Order: sequence, then C-alpha cells, then structure tokens
Amino acid sequence: MLIEERQIFRGRIIQLNVEKVRLPNGVTCELEMIHHPGGVAIVVMNDRQEICLVHQFRHAAGGVLWELPAGKIEKNEAPELTAKRELIEEVGVEATNWLHLGKTITSPGIFTEVIHLYLANDLQVCQQNLEDEEVLEVHWFALNKIMSMIAAGEIYDAKTIVGLFYLQQHLTTIQTG
Repeated sequence: MLIEERQIFRGRIIQLNVEKVRLPNGVTCELEMIHHPGGVAIVVMNDRQEICLVHQFRHAAGGVLWELPAGKIEKNEAPELTAKRELIEEVGVEATNWLHLGKTITSPGIFTEVIHLYLANDLQVCQQNLEDEEVLEVHWFALNKIMSMIAAGEIYDAKTIVGLFYLQQHLTTIQTG
C-alpha cells in the first residue's frame, strides 16, 4: 500500500518517484519507482509465415538489437491502436487480423511499464513513417531461424522473446485444436 510518494524527476516519457510503501508482510520501506505509460510489441507474420524483426539501434544497449516492432503507448491511446500505429510507422504495413497474445512487465522491481503483445497478419504494404530518432532496418525470418538466433544469444530483447513464446503457444493451440 502506498503511504507517500515524492517525485524526483519527470521527463517526456518517464517519471521517477521515491515511494514509501507498506508491503503485504507489514514491512514499510522506500522504493525508487520509474513510472512508464506502457508499450506494445507486435509479432508480424506475413503470408509466407515469416516473422518481422527490426534491427534497431538502442543507445541503452550500446548498439543494435534484433526486436519485434514495438512502441510506447501515447496518452489516452488504447494498446491495440498503439500497435496498429507502430506497425505502420516502423514496418510500413497494415494488418487486417489482430490477436492480443498477452502482456509482460519489463522489470517489476523498479518499472511500471507493461508491454502488450499482439499477433498481426493479413498484411498490406503502406508507407513506412519512421520518427527521426528511430534507426532501424526491417527483416523477415522463418520462425525456426529466429529460435536459432535466440538460442545463439543473437536475440536477447525480453519483449521479443516473450512475444515469440506467446506466438508458439498460440500456434500449438491452433495445431492441437
């Protein structure tokens, strides 16, 4: 239970608070919490059953990462609308079929960020519209190739691994009917 909070920093995207809380066991402590509006990640599958990954520069990671297309939820925007917007912006495709696969929390000890994961297919090409700070390339891979990349440590982005796990669970459910 939150007892009191002190805002330390408020930026464009995040807010850092020191929060005094009472834990379920009765202990009272102070936690540093980073509040984030949340995000989405999209497992995009084309008609050849290939999955889209972006090879994106990430300053925090010190270079480029293989990731699912993803983005931040804007104020008062529903997660599915964020996913549709980000798919157009980053990949340059629109999807007719959407399925919410699940969600994940990035680092529950300090972040409030929840990422909603979607499957998008039945694609139509449209105009890609990258933001100035987005440096990425779009690639398409067979699922078994992506799993090999994860096993080899080439893909280590958490939302991507979780999204692909959810995809595998979904495909297994479809196959076993």
